[in-house]
Amino acid sequence: MSEEHEDNSLYRVVVNHEEQYSIWPLHRELPLGWTDVGKHGPKQECLDYIKEAWTDMRPLSLRKKMEQGGG
Repeated sequence: MSEEHEDNSLYRVVVNHEEQYSIWPLHRELPLGWTDVGKHGPKQECLDYIKEAWTDMRPLSLRKKMEQGGG
């Protein structure tokens, strides 16, 4: 792929029930199990948002288990 190619697509930031983040093309229907968090824009802008928002990579179920002393 050429370095001159720019991804001008718009994306949305999505999150699943385990509070794991991803990006999804804005023009496509949301995948099952994912929720739009309200952040839309160019790919890098969405990735930057995720980098700031997703500070604990552990799935929610693991975090809860560890808080209850089961980790």
